[in-house]
This record gives sequence, C-alpha cells and structure tokens, in this order.
Amino acid sequence: MSWQGRWETEEDTQAFARQLAMSPAIAHATLALDGDLGAGKTTLVRHLLRALGVRGRIKSPTYAVVEPHTAIDCAVMPAGEPLQIWHFDFYRFSDPREWEDAGFRELFASPGLKLVEWPERAGDFLPLVDLRIHIQPDEMTPQDHIDLDQDTHRRVSVSALTPTGRLLLEALS
Repeated sequence: MSWQGRWETEEDTQAFARQLAMSPAIAHATLALDGDLGAGKTTLVRHLLRALGVRGRIKSPTYAVVEPHTAIDCAVMPAGEPLQIWHFDFYRFSDPREWEDAGFRELFASPGLKLVEWPERAGDFLPLVDLRIHIQPDEMTPQDHIDLDQDTHRRVSVSALTPTGRLLLEALS
C-alpha cells in the first residue's frame, strides 16, 4: 500500500505532519525517512513533533545520533499519559554494527514513536519499519531558479510495510 504526493510549500509539509499526528497508530510506530541531504526529513520531523504537542527546542540529532522527546497532552494518548518519541539520525554511521553497539535495540523495543533518518545506515540491525517516507526535491528547470519558493517543492512517496503502517497511510487519504 502506498501514497505519492507533492509538497509545494512548507505548509504542505506541515499539513502532512498534522494528518499523521491525528492517527492513533502513530503512538507506537517506527517511521523511516529517506532522502538526500537537505531533502526535508528533519523539517518533516519538526512539524510532526509540533503536531504531536512537543514543546521547546527541537534540534537535529545529526551529531548526537538520537534526540528523545516527550509529548504531553498528546491527542493520540490516553489522558495524562505522555508520548515518548525518539528521533534518530544515522547519517554518521560508517558501519551498521554501530546501531547494535549503541544499544538501540532496547529503545526500538520500548513503547513510543521512533523517527529514523538515514535508516539504510543501520543495515539489517534496524527492526522492520511501519512506514517509509521518501522525500525528494523536484528537479529544477532554468525558469525554476527564478522562483524563490522552488526550493520547497518536494515529491513524496510513502509506503506502508506493516498493519500499523497501513493505518498511518489511511490517515493520509
């Protein structure tokens, strides 16, 4: 099951994130975010975290590899129960065994939302993801270089790999 679309503006990215955040399935899902440097993976994560109710500074885990977050009063959680979220960025991994060495197995086995940038760098160590989101900037023509907003145009492909992923994909319809 898959979905394809296009984000013309950052507001489109934000709307996509809000749709995902409304699905109860998001609470214990693992999302893989694919795309080149600068494709918009971290921007999507920031919008998703805000839509889930995360407050405070949201920084990229590029150097820390993982950034934990807690969403208080999250609509998809029972009243008073916080949503634990882990944002991973495996860009700096030079060997997939670094995933195992870092002790991420326990985090991935625990309840909560896992958002993974550069999932391919963890190789076969990464558990099965529920939803794979591929973000790719649109190809630019000479005329597009004149359009200052062109940098925000993205093509997006979403694939559900599990029943949880299918529930999330339904939220996008």
